[in-house]
Amino acid sequence: MIVLYGLVGILLAWAIWKELKGNPEANQEEILIQTAEGESLRFTMPEPKARIFEIPATLTFAGEEVPMKLPDVRERFERELYVNVYWQSNMILLMKRSGKYLPTIEKILAEQGIPDDFKYLAMAESGLMNVVSPADARGFWQILKGTAKDYGLEVSDEVDERYHLEKSTKAACQYLKSAYAKFGNWTSVAASYNAGIAGIRKRKEEQHKNNYFDLHLVEETSRYLFRILAFKEIFENPEKYGFELGEKDFYHMPVFRELAVDQDIPDLAAWAIRHGSNYKELKMYNPWLRDRKLPVRRGRRYLIKLPVEN
Repeated sequence: MIVLYGLVGILLAWAIWKELKGNPEANQEEILIQTAEGESLRFTMPEPKARIFEIPATLTFAGEEVPMKLPDVRERFERELYVNVYWQSNMILLMKRSGKYLPTIEKILAEQGIPDDFKYLAMAESGLMNVVSPADARGFWQILKGTAKDYGLEVSDEVDERYHLEKSTKAACQYLKSAYAKFGNWTSVAASYNAGIAGIRKRKEEQHKNNYFDLHLVEETSRYLFRILAFKEIFENPEKYGFELGEKDFYHMPVFRELAVDQDIPDLAAWAIRHGSNYKELKMYNPWLRDRKLPVRRGRRYLIKLPVEN
């Protein structure tokens, strides 16, 4: 029997060694095996690929408490957390991209008196990219054409300021302040960015509840705030969830020079070259320019960014 146990131990050790040999870079945990002859053998076991995370007991959004003691609230948060933690490629790129855009967004939110947590709403809306939705909402803040005009953004064939980071962020802030004046809490404001002010107000009236977390909503709106909360949790505790980016890993904007334009530009590519740049850089840093030309109405003035030459 002693010989049998010894053989089992040796076979187990050999199987572990073969596994580790095939995956030498895996995170590993050390174990100790005692042979029948009294010899101690040390081996390491690969760490499981998927981890279960300790969910925070308390969460806040814009200073407002999230009722994590409610089972459905905890479950809805966990869903968005795991979806985003284990979509590693997307999260890594979002984190790297945040180095380019969050400084501008954070600055404008602070200037406009909007809680900093709303930067995560922009992530939930667009992943900090100039995307277009099936409803034709555009830009980082996913603004519809009619809404853009309501908040003073120009939308034409040549210019679409929904793609202008600073101007679209300020327009989003106007909406958020308007919604806060109606609801009086930031959680409802965030939900209304997805479902509309009228939509959230109607659900509250129908269900006789004023708290987002007590409302029965369509799936998209039901998940919406929890996706924002998941981004906040991961960005504030990246190492906990396996994201260890250093400063060198983040993307950054170049230093810009701004050129004021108050006359038509018939050929933007030629104009960019005359100013020591090129069409690619012009479009990359001024995505609100939607055509190869820029007509300028009387009294209108645009600021075009070009990177400072090295």
